[in-house]
Amino acid sequence: MQIQSKALPQNSLLRRAIRSLTAASESGAETAHPLLVISAVALFTLFAIVEMDLHSAQLQALGLLSHGTGIDPVFLSP
Repeated sequence: MQIQSKALPQNSLLRRAIRSLTAASESGAETAHPLLVISAVALFTLFAIVEMDLHSAQLQALGLLSHGTGIDPVFLSP
């Protein structure tokens, strides 16, 4: 008598899901989910803000960033 594993049906479902994803990407008709696009844009914006904050001294030396005149000190980073 052979004992069957309960992982076998889950494995076949996983294989089917992977196959459907690869088949959709091969057709070229796949588009990104709108939530993924929004989150990518938000993360890129946060990354740009952090990078500008980290390198503000270099950007000011190059003249690409103002010297903080007219900006309320409450909104400046510590």
